[in-house]
Amino acid sequence: MCGIAGVVNLRPGLEVPSRDALQRMVASQRHRGPDEFGLYRDAMAGLAHARLSLVDLHTGQQPMADASGTVWVVFNGEIYNHVELRQQLTALGHCFRTRSDTEVILAAWQTWGPQAFERFNGQWAVALWDRKAQRLVLARDPMGICPLHVCEHQGRLLFASEAKALFAGEPGLSRTFDPVGLAQTLTFWCPVPPRSVFTGVSELQPGEVRSHWRGTVQSWQVQAPVYPCGTSDQRGFKGTLADASAAVDQALQAATRLRISRADVPVGCYLSGGLDSSLIAALGQRVTQTRLQTFSLRFDDAEFDESPHQRTMAAWLGSEHHEVRVSRHDIARSFPDVVWHAERPLLRTAPAPLFLLSGLVRQHGIKAVLTGEGADEMFAGYDLFREGKVRRFWARQPHSAWRHRLLERLYPYMARSPVAQRAMTRQFFGRGLDLAPQPGFAHGPRWQSTAAVQRLLSADMTHAIAGHHVVADFLATLPGEFHDWSALAQDQHIEIRTLLHGYLLASQGDRMLLGHSVEGRFPFLDKDVVALAQSLPDAHKLHVLDEKHVLKHLASARIPDSIIQRPKQPYRAPDAQCFVGPDAPEYVEAALSPESLAATNVFDPPTVRQLLAKCRSSGGTPSNTDNMALVAVLSTQLLHSQFLEPQPSIGARLPLKVDVDLATHPSETTHV
Repeated sequence: MCGIAGVVNLRPGLEVPSRDALQRMVASQRHRGPDEFGLYRDAMAGLAHARLSLVDLHTGQQPMADASGTVWVVFNGEIYNHVELRQQLTALGHCFRTRSDTEVILAAWQTWGPQAFERFNGQWAVALWDRKAQRLVLARDPMGICPLHVCEHQGRLLFASEAKALFAGEPGLSRTFDPVGLAQTLTFWCPVPPRSVFTGVSELQPGEVRSHWRGTVQSWQVQAPVYPCGTSDQRGFKGTLADASAAVDQALQAATRLRISRADVPVGCYLSGGLDSSLIAALGQRVTQTRLQTFSLRFDDAEFDESPHQRTMAAWLGSEHHEVRVSRHDIARSFPDVVWHAERPLLRTAPAPLFLLSGLVRQHGIKAVLTGEGADEMFAGYDLFREGKVRRFWARQPHSAWRHRLLERLYPYMARSPVAQRAMTRQFFGRGLDLAPQPGFAHGPRWQSTAAVQRLLSADMTHAIAGHHVVADFLATLPGEFHDWSALAQDQHIEIRTLLHGYLLASQGDRMLLGHSVEGRFPFLDKDVVALAQSLPDAHKLHVLDEKHVLKHLASARIPDSIIQRPKQPYRAPDAQCFVGPDAPEYVEAALSPESLAATNVFDPPTVRQLLAKCRSSGGTPSNTDNMALVAVLSTQLLHSQFLEPQPSIGARLPLKVDVDLATHPSETTHV
């Protein structure tokens, strides 16, 4: 993938967008694309691009224009079906100068207009500038794999892959936290687009296309969810489990093949030792023309380590296998860099080992990796889905003495499992059973547990978020047909809109991968795989309490039984323990000092110091809430120092592969 940035004047009489600002914006994102840099500028707009070269290595430079030089584009991501679209467009009379998917975007826009994005199968953040019509179009892929941030300042619209580029391009931007964005993060683990955690900075929503033209702004969504509305809905899959298994197998094969074949460089694969990544690696090994390179994390802490299963799968594949071993010290050492790339507070340290893993990938000369991300959301793999099913079953007879005990089958991998004590389980998960028919019922316990971190907020921040009901506000944005979906489909949609979009694909995904200039490719998030998964009956995904039922069925012919049948162990990492031991880095004490906390004024200093003392005296096993709280406070403090405190202005002079400057006198400009 790449980094994109731009500045567009929204009213007449403004100066031409600054070349220096554009250079600073793209330089701040050079980790996203260190191979080539490009810049375009006219009297109204400036576009900038940092390229990670994966497709059409010799002629795919950006910014790129159509044949007339009228429409310009900067693009981050991949359009995996660009070959098929190119054939359609060629038949319609288009002549292509490159082999790149970027040029296909231009031709598709000229041919199909806004409907072009409906035809794309891939991951993208796109900015199209029509210099004659004075129209800017921004678009983001439906799964939210590629980020795209925007802000308005003094009559200009700035956009970029990362928020840091907006601050680099316009030093005058307000540098404060958005209280609602913080409250969302301390509830859902992430801000929910269009919110970010920075005042005045927003994100395009996944699947959003936005047009700025003649002083108006229009926005619409592409590729909406297609869950069946009842068993009679013709969109629902009608076949047996065997039929579904064959269909999913075929779709995953095609998705994996596209993500390997549509690259002019070798593609590796992450291997966690679980079902999802093992299945993708097995499919990838069949497609690749060379020996597949696989990459895994090992942990010093046995509770988190899955290396025996990873090595079993690597041996089965015959892959060239690489490992990085991660200690608590490694996590603590890398955490400031992780926060800088994530650009949001974190409630877990899990992104840090993935940041180190992408570094290992890059060291071995690999620029793109397949991952199993998305399988849990598409095929109901999380304990949360099972938990929701049990609690709804329990809610039908809330006084039952045994129904709640089904919860004891969940979370066996956690040292401090939330179901370890029956009395506590019944009290915690039994709250709100009368709300079983309501949206967000399954997510309620998680959101309540996470929101407990807000007890640490300062009086000023507590006052700032008072009156904002982030859960109710989010639930009010659910689509109209939501209530016609099954309970499982509802839970899946909410999980996709929150944790997948904003945390797994952002904090753990795009940001940690591109931190070392590595692109992630996600077969489970392929357009056709997603549509098929959404069409399946619930029982094909969650059969009684057997998660990812159809995936296990099809995997029996692909990977070892020991991988399929092993107890589920979600990816986790040591959290607060990394920052409270005798080897904790000096920055921890500095960031959590009363003076630093008071200056930031997000958290209450005495309460935080009590938390820190509690974690230090917990014998190495803080509670789940204390784990989240300490990581949240520390990451927020780091984020404040990195982004919101005065920063020196750094000039940038990049070697530009594309440098097109059509700027004229400012008096000749018009408004968008």
